[in-house]
Amino acid sequence: MSRSSARTAALTVAALTSTLLAVPASAADGSTDAVRVHDIQGDTRISPLDGERVSEVSGVVTGVRVYGSRGFWIQDTAPDADPATSEGLFVYTGSTPKVSVGDLVKVSGTVDEYRPDGESSGNQTVTQITRPQVTVVSSGNALPDPVVLDADSVPAAYAPEGDPAANGSVEGLELRPDTYALDRYEALEGMDVQVRDARVVGPSTEHAELWVTVRPEENPTRRGGTVYGGYDERNPGRVKVESLVPLAQRPFPTANTGDVLTGTTTGPLDYDQFGGYLVAAREMGTVAGRGPERERTRPQRRGELAVATYNVENLHPGNDQEKFDRLARGVVENLASPDILALEEIQDDNGPVNDEVVTAGETVRRFVEAIVAAGGPRYDWRSVDPADDSDGGQPGGNIRNVFLFDPERVSFVDRPGGDATTAVGVERERGRAVLTHSPGRVAPNDTAWEDSRKPLAGEFRFRGRTVVVIANHFASKGGDQSLHAAVQPPNRSSEIRRVRQAKVVNHFVRQILAVERKADVVVLGDLNDFEFSATTRELTAGGALRSAVFSLPRSERYTYVYDGNSQVLDQTLVSPGIRRFDYDIVHVNAEFADQASDHDPQVIRFRP
Repeated sequence: MSRSSARTAALTVAALTSTLLAVPASAADGSTDAVRVHDIQGDTRISPLDGERVSEVSGVVTGVRVYGSRGFWIQDTAPDADPATSEGLFVYTGSTPKVSVGDLVKVSGTVDEYRPDGESSGNQTVTQITRPQVTVVSSGNALPDPVVLDADSVPAAYAPEGDPAANGSVEGLELRPDTYALDRYEALEGMDVQVRDARVVGPSTEHAELWVTVRPEENPTRRGGTVYGGYDERNPGRVKVESLVPLAQRPFPTANTGDVLTGTTTGPLDYDQFGGYLVAAREMGTVAGRGPERERTRPQRRGELAVATYNVENLHPGNDQEKFDRLARGVVENLASPDILALEEIQDDNGPVNDEVVTAGETVRRFVEAIVAAGGPRYDWRSVDPADDSDGGQPGGNIRNVFLFDPERVSFVDRPGGDATTAVGVERERGRAVLTHSPGRVAPNDTAWEDSRKPLAGEFRFRGRTVVVIANHFASKGGDQSLHAAVQPPNRSSEIRRVRQAKVVNHFVRQILAVERKADVVVLGDLNDFEFSATTRELTAGGALRSAVFSLPRSERYTYVYDGNSQVLDQTLVSPGIRRFDYDIVHVNAEFADQASDHDPQVIRFRP
């Protein structure tokens, strides 16, 4: 019998014999109950009593949520001996619960598998009781000892392979908590857990959350984070921490990657769509500031050309001046005023107002003036305005790529004719490869760029040498299933578009190299994909380009922090003609709670 058939049979038996489950079981408090919490949870992710009505389920209240999805957690006082069956459970009330931590309660209601963010999300479910009737038996009871999450209790393997007969889902598989981290967390769903002296691997956010690792030796970055170095290296020790106490009563601590959440943090283990398993902290530890300072790269030397890229996160004139100033200081102080700076997410002159405005002159002017005020050069700039509402991003924002360049160090070769829909080409001029339009857009009418940012190509001259720079902002990861999804391994549907985009850029670079084999070409920007991805493989196919990320130690390969994983989304790639270079990812944003952007910039220096 297949696993899916076995599960179907088990559910059928459970439904037919639910009355048998009403046989009383003796509890530690001397009461009898028809169904225990572990009967509801079962040894798979889906309750064998899903959709059934249960009566007088006993447990002590371990946590109360008075915001968001309101309700409370109970934990059984008479646990069974099976490590795969959780003794904790969430009771969804929908309004402020009328219970307190330490209350011994009996709950009647309907068992429900709630999938955060809906059925299409791919998320796992949370087993809960809905439409509850609650009776408080007594108050002030001691809570069960929490399960400590650490390297000994959380396995190094992340998740089992999903059942092919169930389209890759793990929901019908029996839990193996001693083998897989996701199974371990699921087997503790709703139970009181504890984190002790844990390293922060994802900074605190405005949503009052932070990420820690309970496996301290797991793929550490040089600066205290956790490197995401491959699809099979998902860092199972990552756990999110949220507070059950309203912010008005207890402010959430500010934490940067590399800090330590000292002491003990205790509360029920929950699951949501924003990161998966989390500690809903009833008691919070204290953040000790041990994280690193913001980095500063070295200035370029006299004969070096410095080319940088920076996603400035929807910059537009409606932003307050502080954002312009902070980004500008980052360019001057942390990036050392590069000669060429490719910017992503420059919005039009009225930002997210959804009208026909597509120009970005005011956005760029304010940024350039802020750079000058910070002590940097007065950059000149080039770009191509997009067609209205055709490049994706925030509706009305018309984000685009923009080149800033220091006219005292480098010159831009203007070749007219580039616009939103005209494709840039390559010609031979005195034995050199030159662009037909500069600035120009690479294959803007190719379907790979539908509702996505088009690459911007520019021709520059530095000390008599031509350098072609191509700025990119590939399609986002929207629509991909999360690492903690019910399907394992999770689907990466958005990758298809980025692979197509990478092929287009690779083809254009090959056109340049076909004209001039040793041409200096730099391809850079927010590629929204990893250095080990199929996207990067397509960009580098045929030896047209190589990614500079691989010149760094593994512990420094990241430009973005997501769900506690330090990962590469932004890259710089160079043609074979650029044989030697010095590459630096400048960590100024992603690891910090206080960010000017959610991306770290990067810079490459070489002698053309």
